Amino acid sequence: MTLFLNPSSGLAVRKAAEELRDWGQNRQGLGVALIYGPVSAEDRLYHSKCPVEQRSVTALAESLEEIGSRWRVLDPCRPDFIMDLVGYDVALSNLHGPYGEDGRLQGLLDYLRVPYCGSGVGASAVAADKILCKRVMLTLGVPTPGWHAWSGGPVTWNGRPLMIKPPFGGSSVGMNLVRDPADLPGALADAAGDAGEAVLVEEYMTGTPMTVGMLELPGGSVVVFPPLATEAAEADFYDADTKLDVDSRGAVIVRAAELEPHVLDKVTGHVRTLWDGLGMRGSARIDFIVTEDGEPYVLEVNTTPGMSRDSNFAVGAAMVGLTHTDVVLAMLHEALARQPYDVPLPTPAFSSPTLTREAAVSP
Repeated sequence: MTLFLNPSSGLAVRKAAEELRDWGQNRQGLGVALIYGPVSAEDRLYHSKCPVEQRSVTALAESLEEIGSRWRVLDPCRPDFIMDLVGYDVALSNLHGPYGEDGRLQGLLDYLRVPYCGSGVGASAVAADKILCKRVMLTLGVPTPGWHAWSGGPVTWNGRPLMIKPPFGGSSVGMNLVRDPADLPGALADAAGDAGEAVLVEEYMTGTPMTVGMLELPGGSVVVFPPLATEAAEADFYDADTKLDVDSRGAVIVRAAELEPHVLDKVTGHVRTLWDGLGMRGSARIDFIVTEDGEPYVLEVNTTPGMSRDSNFAVGAAMVGLTHTDVVLAMLHEALARQPYDVPLPTPAFSSPTLTREAAVSP
């Protein structure tokens, strides 16, 4: 059973932070593969729009530099990615969406026996698939807005607004709030994309968007950060442009959520249930909507939280006394303290540069 620490567990968190810093002093020169590149639509959006100084990879690199790691950014879009990857002690991924946080990268790392930060294949795959994650929430008894999966054909309009979401990816890419039935076909097509995947059609609930971060500390305890309320000042919902805030207009207001004790108890209960129920590890962030009558509903689970200096996850960590570098140390510690994936697989051997797919299929 996981030991969960709440924000009032200040002494335990401080002791864990001291232990992490001591541990980090003995890890000078640790080889860290910082995985980042424009793989998914979400990552391509950040890569093209987000200023370098606002990116998670920039903040992560600064913390790795402070720790004294031997680190390098590895782009999975490059043909030498795997060959370079096996030369590092641990992998820290900053990829989001398909091929980054959906279990596929985690499976590759398991196969290569490269320790990595964060959740494994199963938890990553379930959390990244919005429709599958909804089904698991229902199984675990975690409340979530009413929904159904659309894979073609007509949709019955019940007269209430709907959130239309693609099944994979984050940062609200491809998400649309539909208030007029005339806009529904376009929103469904946008979310389905070229692959024509099933689309999540979710009841739109009014209330306060809220997010809760979780971080695994030495010894396996998990600290639950204080809930943060996230309010979009210039948009109907917390959409992709609002999250990027490229012009630094302050389009989103982030503050400590003011919750009644019984509502806070429900929120913390739900995040604990999801952490254990999905088998998450390392770090996670869970997004809610809290209705006007104080009922929290879970929207999404993120197993690779954004890690920019101003990210919701970093803000939540700071509220319990953890710096950005402390968080990175905790992620590295969890990865390296984990029981190694020990199966009789051969150690990868590279006799020549990795071939591109086009070269490999050439006669």
